[in-house]
Amino acid sequence: MTENRKWVTAWGNAISISERRPENYAKNLTLRYPVRIMLDGGALRFTFDNFCGSEAVTLTSANAAMSKGEDGISTETLEKITFGGKESVTIPAGEKVVSDPVTLSVKRGEEIAVSMYFADFTEMRSGVVITGPLSKGFFAVGDQSRAEYPDPHTSKRTSTFYFLSDIEVLTDGEKRTIVCYGDSITAQAWPDFLMLRTLEAGDGGTAVIRKAASGTRILRQYDNITYDSYGLKGETRFPHEVFVSGADTVIIQHGINDIIHPVGVETNKFRPWSDLPTAEEMIDGLRFYINEAKKRGLKVYLGTLLPIKGWRTYADFREKLRNEVNEWIRTTDEADGVIDFDKAVRDPADPAAFAEGCDSGDHLHPSAKAYERMAEEAYGVLFRE
Repeated sequence: MTENRKWVTAWGNAISISERRPENYAKNLTLRYPVRIMLDGGALRFTFDNFCGSEAVTLTSANAAMSKGEDGISTETLEKITFGGKESVTIPAGEKVVSDPVTLSVKRGEEIAVSMYFADFTEMRSGVVITGPLSKGFFAVGDQSRAEYPDPHTSKRTSTFYFLSDIEVLTDGEKRTIVCYGDSITAQAWPDFLMLRTLEAGDGGTAVIRKAASGTRILRQYDNITYDSYGLKGETRFPHEVFVSGADTVIIQHGINDIIHPVGVETNKFRPWSDLPTAEEMIDGLRFYINEAKKRGLKVYLGTLLPIKGWRTYADFREKLRNEVNEWIRTTDEADGVIDFDKAVRDPADPAAFAEGCDSGDHLHPSAKAYERMAEEAYGVLFRE
């Protein structure tokens, strides 16, 4: 490796806890994930992560190829992914593995597909649900990992990304990565739109990756199988997810679930009022993120929390808490900047609610239009300051 080349993360994903189902074991299964690569490079490395598994999983084989259509690959570009020269690897519970370098030349904006095959019974616990224009996956029965297209009769789309957490590119030394960290709002479309905006008009040297898990909170997590798919608390997630090769900036948009989840054990035995934080506790949680990021030399941009008026647990005290946290985010000098997502999508006449056309319908998650607005707001702060 020459001095002006380094490994930079060009695609990324959180690893959280998959929803517990009776069929959470799979056998004779292929997974295929087409992903957009945001940097030029002459070699790739792949990280497979069993962070939330309760037992080891064995990856029988994996490969990478240039993507061809939604679920297809150019078979002439197929390259094996190996681990210490071996095709198969066992990933212990709670651990991850990084592949050998794979010689596959990629250009900024191109898509590759990563295909994995699991021959034996595999605990499907380490995964996360993500959606957006660049976020799609497929699974198939049998070993179809090298097929140009999976058999439509034995394959199906999935929004759950299992095990695949990071893809690094061997690229020029000045390239960098921005990490988008958060919950379901970040697991949905605004990071994808930010990726597209950056590819279209960015500086050419920046990758945008997502590290988000739906239902997660800064301060709490659920230790029961009803809600354990709502993920890990911030002090567990953040150090595991954010510190990837090439990262120099993190955008943090997290905390709304701390506000909306508690309803009292009379209503839901798993959501006691004791889980409801004060504004000071939430701010301390954000300070933990800031301090951890600063220790590693990352710039930190805080995103304001979005409107929740009309959400099923909306109440005046929750709105007050949201506004107190947002006021601190907007005025603190502890971070490097603020991205005012709230202002970008709220109704000027009723700031507690989404603007017309910006509500997905549940009064918590934005619409596609609003996600595009969020991406534009982030792009403006990051690239025009």
